Amino acid sequence: MRTMQRDIIDDLRSWKVLPHRKPLMLKGARQVGKTWVLREFGAQCYENVAYVSLEQIAPGIPSEYAELFEQTHDPHRIVRNLSLALGETIDPDRTLIILDEIQDCPAAIGALKYFAEEAPEYHVSCAGSLLGVALARNEGSFPVGKVTFRELAPLSFSEFLRAVGATGLDTFCAELDEVGPLPEVFCSQLEEQLRAYFAVGGMPEAVRAYAEGEGWASVDRVLSDLLDSYERDFAKHGGSAMYAKISQVWRSLPAQLARENRKFLWGLVREGARAREYEDAVTWLENAGLLRRVVRSAGPCVPLSLHDAPSSFKAYCLDGGLLRRLAGLGPEAFGRKDQLFSQFKGAFAENYALSALMGQLEVAPRYWTSEKPRHEVDFLVQDGGAVLPVEVKSGAVVKSASLRYYARKYPDATPLRMRLSLHNLSQDEELLNVPLYLADHAMRLARLCAPA
Repeated sequence: MRTMQRDIIDDLRSWKVLPHRKPLMLKGARQVGKTWVLREFGAQCYENVAYVSLEQIAPGIPSEYAELFEQTHDPHRIVRNLSLALGETIDPDRTLIILDEIQDCPAAIGALKYFAEEAPEYHVSCAGSLLGVALARNEGSFPVGKVTFRELAPLSFSEFLRAVGATGLDTFCAELDEVGPLPEVFCSQLEEQLRAYFAVGGMPEAVRAYAEGEGWASVDRVLSDLLDSYERDFAKHGGSAMYAKISQVWRSLPAQLARENRKFLWGLVREGARAREYEDAVTWLENAGLLRRVVRSAGPCVPLSLHDAPSSFKAYCLDGGLLRRLAGLGPEAFGRKDQLFSQFKGAFAENYALSALMGQLEVAPRYWTSEKPRHEVDFLVQDGGAVLPVEVKSGAVVKSASLRYYARKYPDATPLRMRLSLHNLSQDEELLNVPLYLADHAMRLARLCAPA
């Protein structure tokens, strides 16, 4: 198979040459490819890699390498011991140290502080699950301010295009430098690839199975196995008291997103359920990186957090392919052009759009509603000192009544509106239409249209 090209490796290259480099923590949900990315980064940018897995052998039984971090806080001694245990030289300038599954070794997490303060010449990288890192921080064992964080998500559509051999299409999209209609020959190809991406998702193993032509049965088996592994994590890390609640919230996501108004309803988790019973389960899934919460905003302001209404939120899935399997849909749901994205009233398009936007923003998106009259804007995104309202439509038949209402209500704060749909790229005065297959480039295109 062709090597996957993950965009985050360029970011890691920048970390490598920082003058005041701290240990790097690559965090993310399980199975998004953290270990692969660090190994690939090491292979591309270093002469050798010192890889150490700190994953517990069994519950309560630490890795054989854990004691190397428990015996001393001296980073130079730790490096000497690691070099001896691995049987290879660890050179400060030529070796990438990878501490995998670091969340299973609190002593190794604590050692990062001493590497930052006493041995910054070593290139130390770590891979950890979002949940494990969050728990370490809550327990007060994390070296705050001594670590550089990067987060890895499933493959974006741009990365998917490269993985399946459509690099030319990805390059074409990345090099767009003006807003105007794309040639139909490219639109049809990109829409076809997007249809496949909606069915496969961006989990690396599922993308690999699809790219290597193993067939949909293999792709679905990979996705089902991932869902099973997450369920096991619910039991392993959530504990018996939490397992049922976490599982119920997780399994309710398709039903939550199938509603026209996608505001999270506790009653869809279990009849009669209340927030106080299940809020901790939602937080658990959010910390694990499996669920993305988008809270309601009362209006446009910078920062967006000033007008948050945390009790009202929408919950999205980490990955579209996982969402499809969780909903019990086959890949044929996206196979016919006239039915593209029709399932779940556009929920998959909205789930996809959120993932694409989050990869381009420093501030998490919000959503906005008006009760009388009833209007909803799918996302508000903060880009520098501006707030951009974004509407997501799953097809080519689009109406933008809510966007227009929002612009009339907040005229001074809305110099530009964005709609993600299957219409071609265009700008109609203050309305920018970005095709869904260009969502990874949406913010760059919006900046081309921003008033001077």
